[in-house]
Amino acid sequence: MVKKDSLIKGTLILTAAALVARVLGLFQRVPLEHAMDKVGNTAFGQANNIYLLLLVFATAGIPSAISKMVSERLELGREAEVKRIYRAAIGFGIVAGIVMTGLLLLIAPWYAEASGAPGSRLAIQAIAPSLLLFPVIAMMRGYFQGRQFMTAGGVSQIVEQIARVVTAVALVYALQGWGYSNAVMAAGGAFGSVLGSVAAFAVMLWYAFKLRASDRERPLVPETAPAPSDGRMGAAPPVLTRAREIYAAIFRTSIPILLTAMTVQLIYNIDQSLLLPLSRWRFDADTAESWLKILITNAQSIAGIPPVLAIALSTSLLPVIAAAFASGDSERLRRQTTLALRIAIFSGMPVVLLLSVGADPVNGLLFSSPKGSIIVGMLAAGTTFQITMMTSNSILYGLSRQRLAMTHTLTGIAIKLVLTLALTPFFGVYGLVAATSVCFIFVTAWNMRTIRSLTGVRALGDRWTGFAASVALLVLVGAAISYFGLRLFEPLGWKWPYLFTTGILGLFLLIGYPLLLVVSGVLRAEDVEGYPARIRRLLRPFLRFSRARSSQAG
Repeated sequence: MVKKDSLIKGTLILTAAALVARVLGLFQRVPLEHAMDKVGNTAFGQANNIYLLLLVFATAGIPSAISKMVSERLELGREAEVKRIYRAAIGFGIVAGIVMTGLLLLIAPWYAEASGAPGSRLAIQAIAPSLLLFPVIAMMRGYFQGRQFMTAGGVSQIVEQIARVVTAVALVYALQGWGYSNAVMAAGGAFGSVLGSVAAFAVMLWYAFKLRASDRERPLVPETAPAPSDGRMGAAPPVLTRAREIYAAIFRTSIPILLTAMTVQLIYNIDQSLLLPLSRWRFDADTAESWLKILITNAQSIAGIPPVLAIALSTSLLPVIAAAFASGDSERLRRQTTLALRIAIFSGMPVVLLLSVGADPVNGLLFSSPKGSIIVGMLAAGTTFQITMMTSNSILYGLSRQRLAMTHTLTGIAIKLVLTLALTPFFGVYGLVAATSVCFIFVTAWNMRTIRSLTGVRALGDRWTGFAASVALLVLVGAAISYFGLRLFEPLGWKWPYLFTTGILGLFLLIGYPLLLVVSGVLRAEDVEGYPARIRRLLRPFLRFSRARSSQAG
């Protein structure tokens, strides 16, 4: 029988899968960046970003809605209704795949011209067929997530990325050897996503067969489970019997989630579309084009790493929160909400510090030169609040407050757009990136205030001062390691200074970060009691230190 994954286990599975996927995706960009010139890299980046935006539009809201609806109804024992929801979702995925593929093929020439990168047309058209399968894959993942079975989505994500990266790199270098232009090479790289979608679909079909076999081993729970009693926090969702009712419920839930989920990709597309036009007022064309290349190829790729945990946590968190809310279990709801927020804050920060404070060595290690490291560092630093924004959005979804999350996010995007228009003509890409961080900060603050009013949960309570002091100290020491490390190892040449400096900085953060959290009283023994045994073993030295420190204080 297939077992549910707990919040921690589900998050770890999805984090590992997403991290592998990100690393593979970043690995792909490195050889492509070396193989193609500015035209090819820009074309590939443009194709990838417009594809991701349309993919989010086609899939992001519906799977989250399915996950929420499935988890609520399973909590109440309404399994037959769950199957009806799943069948309706698969039907939507098939239609969405056909429509989105055709749409992307049609808009490719127009978008390429409008964005100032006409060479991206072939790459956009080459990536379009992958949309035929990804909506169906997303529906299946949403169903599995609602069942709190995260392994299927995680494995399919890894297989998809392996197939995509291998195909993309092989095609780009093959086309280069055959003498094709950079525009054609970029199209070859983009086509890797098509084979990635085929591989992911095959994995999901296998897990679907496995789950169906498991379900046959046990009878369905009768669809007459009682609604929560009066005075409880939750309310039983309505019973859905007809396809029309199912689609109405899915779209009511998914549209606000969709608009919220599009935030980051929409911001990235705003940035890449407006940077050149807005920079022309004060900066020359070569400078602006260089900024655009760094922003797309270097900064956005590296800044995509820290939110991996938030994406995984948000995915595994939604069905857990939704189930607790539907059953009216307020204690479980507060416990899981507090746990999720602390995981997001504690676990995301060391990665953000490595990629922001160590932007120079990391950028130089991964790409042909460290040029544009300030841009990379600024964008990576802002992901601190992207992580908390995404996690808090997911909590609001589970609390059936997706419209509030949508309002907060759309307001943040409006502020981002106004600041971009105001700052970019004067400060170029640096004003544009700063506007992005302000958006994330605003949405996070509003979300946290709403969650506190609904549940009484305060993420860190009285621990904020110690946490801020620890982070500030790590920034100062980390900056010194980054600066002096590159100069110390400079005589070695090639990539060695970047590799050694990044390694030393990473080791310092790996040891210094948890140690400082314990010393400052931010991380306490009870915080990790619910963690899996392997993680507790890794943290055991720090926990012993914490207990000894507490005993001495007593």
